[in-house]
Amino acid sequence: MDALFQVQTSAPSTMAKRPCPSENPRIPTFTQMDLLLDAFLGLSDSPSICIDFSFERLLDSLPSDLDQSRLIDRALKMGNFLLEASKRSARKRATKHNSVVWALPPDLTIKVFSMLDAQSLCYATATCSMFHKCAMDPSCYANIDLTTVSPRVNNAVVSTMIHRAGNSLQSLKLGIVPGPTASLGSCQPLVYNVTSFSWNDKRSRQGKESSVLTRSCLSPLGGASTPGMLLRTLHLYNIERMDNPSLRAALSACPSLLDLEIVGLHVELRQTLTSVIENCQFIERLFFESSKTGRDDSLKSPTCVDLVQKCPRLVSLALRGFKLHDYKVRILLKGLRKLKYVDFSTSYSITGSFLRNLGNSMIGGNLLEVLILRDCMHLKEVEVARFMTSLLAGDFKFLRHLDISNREGLASEGDWYERCYNSRIIPIEQVIKERPDVCLLADFPSEGSYFEIEQMLESEINSDISLQSQLSNQTSDSMFISSSESSYNSDQGSGNEDGRDASYVIFEESSDEVDFLAL
Repeated sequence: MDALFQVQTSAPSTMAKRPCPSENPRIPTFTQMDLLLDAFLGLSDSPSICIDFSFERLLDSLPSDLDQSRLIDRALKMGNFLLEASKRSARKRATKHNSVVWALPPDLTIKVFSMLDAQSLCYATATCSMFHKCAMDPSCYANIDLTTVSPRVNNAVVSTMIHRAGNSLQSLKLGIVPGPTASLGSCQPLVYNVTSFSWNDKRSRQGKESSVLTRSCLSPLGGASTPGMLLRTLHLYNIERMDNPSLRAALSACPSLLDLEIVGLHVELRQTLTSVIENCQFIERLFFESSKTGRDDSLKSPTCVDLVQKCPRLVSLALRGFKLHDYKVRILLKGLRKLKYVDFSTSYSITGSFLRNLGNSMIGGNLLEVLILRDCMHLKEVEVARFMTSLLAGDFKFLRHLDISNREGLASEGDWYERCYNSRIIPIEQVIKERPDVCLLADFPSEGSYFEIEQMLESEINSDISLQSQLSNQTSDSMFISSSESSYNSDQGSGNEDGRDASYVIFEESSDEVDFLAL
């Protein structure tokens, strides 16, 4: 028993503090249960067969089967109690050990944890109580990135993360990201390279991925603690169940948003921009890629003007895969005076006429550093040649990256069905020589397969909207398609002279005197 007391005094007691003997206050007072438990645990050194025989003898001594069953249940219950008590004590000892040997104070530990990705942070949380306490600090969840290459995140995970962040939430990224990304302004073709990822490619893949996130995944942003109030960055990728009302409700809860990136959502361009105009007027970067290339024709001139007037801080604007006309693009470029990064890749109806006299203008466009017009089907060779000539003349002094690559070549002046793959009028070599500060990408195929791709696009469009109906009924209005913009091949000449909203002011494309801010 003396040895028993020596063992017990070497470890702290988990029992409630009791008055200690005056002769030695460091020696705890043990109850009868403590002594019995110590004696019982001493049997762990005995051979297991001895314990088996002893337990069998106890069972045989009982008169009835019911009593024997109760004995077995009590033994299992006691074993479970000891197991749980042992685990708790082990965790306490591990926490105490970690707090002693861990080199960083709590504030620096929290700082380190705030730099971890979501999965690593969860692993750290489950390591020990000390790490769990540090990892539950709201600042660790300020930048939530739950993007995955396969659907593994659901609404409950998103809600938990957002509630843990509370008002510390700064950045939120959700959805499926099937391809690599490129940094802003780099010489690589954009965030989602057409050659590495497109919705046409995604549809052709076997076993199409579908996210487990639903339309309500962003509803926690407008919760009681309003975690979306200070949100600065919101990136959403391929959340197939997201719709216009849900996205609008989410944006209404994020008045401080500076960076919005939307890829592959089935939402309308005009409604989304209207929500941004109404709720996110401090926005500086807007990246929006359509899930239905060339079929969203909802953007109207008044919406462009509202965006210019209500969101003047925009520095980076990317509208990819939408049906945009040159005069609408010109409204945006001339009005958003701080624009430095512009990307209209895979957009239909853009011919390039919006670039005329833009580089020497004192009102917008002259500060562009990055201009990307990759795979714009209607981009004309003659407009690109005019733009290159303006570069040689000294316009666009701040331009550092230009991408006019097109997998189907450029459209000719007379008929955009006639493709140009090796232009003689575009001074590419001269620009490379005289403007070495510009990273120029002008990749064209030696020969095209335009009609094969057009047939593929038509087959996709016919699954949702009859292309034949669009081509034959150009005089009828619909919600998204106006009478003058109802087909892809309606762009003759500049492609935009007739593509104006009937009730809105006409902007002259060849003039540089358009200042709609004065309206």
